[in-house]
Amino acid sequence: MTYPTINRLLAFACIGFTIFSCNQKESSEIQISEIDQVSYNFHIRPILSDKCFACHGPDANKRESELRLDTEAGAYAALKDDPSQFVIKPGNLEESTVYHRITSEDPGELMPPPESNLALSQTEIQLIKKWIEQGAKYEPHWAFVAPEKSPLPEETDWTTNEIDRFALKKMTEKGLQPNPEAKPHELIKRASLDLTGLPPSPEVLDSFGDFSGDLTYEDLLDGLLADPGFGEKMAIIWMDISRYSDSYGYQDDNIRTQWPYRDWVIHAFNENMSYDQFITWQLAGDLLPNANKEQILATAFNRNHKYTEEGGVIDEEYRIEYVLDKTNTVSKGLLGITMECAQCHDHKYDPFSQKEYYEMFAFFNNTPEKGYQGDVSQSKPAKTPILWVDQEDLSGVMSFINYADTSKLSVSVMGELDEQRPTYILDRGVYDAPTVEVEPSTPSSIMKFPDDLEENRLGLAKWMTAKENPLTARVFVNLMWQEIFGQGIVKSAGDFGMQGDLPTHPELLDWLAVDFIENGWDIKRLMKQILTSSTYKQSAVISENHLKTDPENLYLARAPRLRLPAENIQDLVLASSGLLVSKLGGPSVKPYMPEGIWEAATSGRGVLATYVQDKGDKLYRRGLYNFIKLTVPPPKAIIFDSSNRDRCEIGRSRTNTPLQALVMMNDPMILEASRVLAGKMWEENSDEENAITTSFKRIVCREMSGEEKSILLSYYEDQLERFKENPDQILSSLSVGEYPLEEKNINPETAALMQVIVSIYNLEETITKS
Repeated sequence: MTYPTINRLLAFACIGFTIFSCNQKESSEIQISEIDQVSYNFHIRPILSDKCFACHGPDANKRESELRLDTEAGAYAALKDDPSQFVIKPGNLEESTVYHRITSEDPGELMPPPESNLALSQTEIQLIKKWIEQGAKYEPHWAFVAPEKSPLPEETDWTTNEIDRFALKKMTEKGLQPNPEAKPHELIKRASLDLTGLPPSPEVLDSFGDFSGDLTYEDLLDGLLADPGFGEKMAIIWMDISRYSDSYGYQDDNIRTQWPYRDWVIHAFNENMSYDQFITWQLAGDLLPNANKEQILATAFNRNHKYTEEGGVIDEEYRIEYVLDKTNTVSKGLLGITMECAQCHDHKYDPFSQKEYYEMFAFFNNTPEKGYQGDVSQSKPAKTPILWVDQEDLSGVMSFINYADTSKLSVSVMGELDEQRPTYILDRGVYDAPTVEVEPSTPSSIMKFPDDLEENRLGLAKWMTAKENPLTARVFVNLMWQEIFGQGIVKSAGDFGMQGDLPTHPELLDWLAVDFIENGWDIKRLMKQILTSSTYKQSAVISENHLKTDPENLYLARAPRLRLPAENIQDLVLASSGLLVSKLGGPSVKPYMPEGIWEAATSGRGVLATYVQDKGDKLYRRGLYNFIKLTVPPPKAIIFDSSNRDRCEIGRSRTNTPLQALVMMNDPMILEASRVLAGKMWEENSDEENAITTSFKRIVCREMSGEEKSILLSYYEDQLERFKENPDQILSSLSVGEYPLEEKNINPETAALMQVIVSIYNLEETITKS
């Protein structure tokens, strides 16, 4: 490329950038002029939280010039150095020092200071200006105010339920129109994947058809909600929240038996246990009157964290570490707040003091759990306190546990000391630096802890499930929304605080949260409510207007296109090939694994030093049951963005990398499934066209188009010719996996069809919910 050409391109780029900048400025001015009333919560607080609160927020230790902008009293106060001047004077720009400092051209006066590498945009400055002119009214943080049902927006021919009325109102405000309804086969696949994590069979697709017969869409949902696979699908996200694993972590990372807790979670979801009871049992099942073993088992939620078995550690240091983990898991997973940020100092952004952090910590500090119970040579599969499960339990109250052995099971659970252990604020969060003693309590900015509640985990559970609590229902409803639509109404599902994202549909979130409580915290009802909405049933087709106006689909004018979670990709492959073993619950299994993975990251001690692959039916279980070793999580699942279970996770990222394509093309499970399905297709079909058509429908869950059929038939002929010309390649191609290979299937036709099926599994549509 010549220099004149480069110069012309650069000049064109500069002109384009200038036009873009002008358009951006004009657009910002238009947006500000369209705001009638500037809201502190939705317009101002996000700016102050990002740019100001680190130095002028809740953290007293880091506060500069004793100036606070996170409270009304602090913002309206007179300046310490000049009482005639005010930080903010409502309605008066001239007397508002903040405005002069953010617009100053003097680097010594400008706020935020240049050395902070933070700066306010012109739009942000104009918003603050307009807010001050309108009276600089402060509001409590939206998430810490109890939700209320706002009046329902207008009903139209398109709206099916209340969700649609709120969604359509927002679409209209943004200049969007809802998409047409998805095709019946798309809805069947979508609902099946959302509620069970499994693809619909061809028989299900045919029986429901276009919903014009006896079976309706509502019948489909009722059947899926009643399917045992519902509990398995729901358990995936709860295993992430509860940081479930099959090993202790740290250096030796030996085995533990927490899997009966996973069986309980599946059982609870399938039985549609109300959400308030679901979390009460997990927080404090052992403290319930006359607690039975099932209720005590549920408290394993609190004991899924890592445990050290390294010699020479300090017992109290690790005991404190475990209590910290419990505190952080409950605050993030159940309340959607980042309390861990107040472990060492007052929270920099949210109104949580370090004292309040350790008051919350105190609820979990009264268990007989130890920090160290011996090194790996003394390792046991559960740590004190232990729940023992015997055969009598398995045939009675614990009948949902899938265990064929006659030996007793041991599970790490919660217990309570007879006398309350004192809790102290730890200076800088250090275990051996206690300062002021505190009592169990909760952050007052969320909801005051009532005097009539027990000062233990049961009292905490009652506080958390009180209808006045502003967070619990909102956080769970948002989590379920995220599961269905790919992101929550609040995008930062684990952070409802000042630094979290604002809700895209605040009235809808509050309406659903209140409705959830009013209807008995009914999880299956909530899921059906979402899936019967017209919002959910839209097509996923993307128009130019969608990309221009709402590329992230925040306002739901189309259905999302989402790749399946790692576990459900495995489930889809096994189910569509006929290999899936539909056994509910039981111990974790060790499927195919690349050689040397565990061995490369082991201390050489303990029963998990080397990987011993399972055999037979255990190779074909759902992804939920794959063995999780904390130091070496399953590589295939991690490549597809699964949680490593190291700590509480309330959402997964979705990446697209070449490694994912390599897994889909080379993973032994996928190749084996393709080989088994190819053999099955030749047993059921007499010609390649029917075999390919049936395979496609089983995997992609729809009929093939004429063009797709032509391409796949052509590919089949190409592969058939290859194997006929190279018969030595047939056996090597088919010899994958441990499922028996029958002599009758060792032929060019099966090998060629296997390659076609591998290509179908590698279609984006196969592993995408759309």
